[in-house]
Amino acid sequence: MLMDERDLKHLRRCVELAREALKVGDEPFGSLLVSADGEVLKEDRNRVAGGDHTRHPEFELARWSADHLTPQERSRATVYTSGEHCPMCAAAHGWVGLGRIVYAASSEQLGSWLRDLGAPPPPVNPLPIGAIAPGVRVEGPAPELASEIRELHRRLHAGG
Repeated sequence: MLMDERDLKHLRRCVELAREALKVGDEPFGSLLVSADGEVLKEDRNRVAGGDHTRHPEFELARWSADHLTPQERSRATVYTSGEHCPMCAAAHGWVGLGRIVYAASSEQLGSWLRDLGAPPPPVNPLPIGAIAPGVRVEGPAPELASEIRELHRRLHAGG
């Protein structure tokens, strides 16, 4: 399944959530959990600024879905996110049996941007989702949103 206008609409909301995260001093990532019929079930943004670096929105959505959705509902849901899942989030996604992932910027893009900005590398290797959860359908990146996401990370690492 290819990315369509509905996917881009949800990804734009993820970018808005990433912008909100940055405004409150957090890393700019945002995600949505959307049901098979298109209803936004839950949204979240990064919350790692307090020191708990497991507070990624994708991880939170996986945990929420395990508590609130049936296995069938989870398998038919889509997670939209501003950045490709890290290994921790990809594993959580796979373990709870969520469906498709659609991301705006890839881990490869983010790594390149961070190197260009002189930012330190992440503490975990940024493996592609398929290397962690090979059965998950993945779409991304969305070139239409790359410059906007890159700018959020530039602002984070340039101090504004």
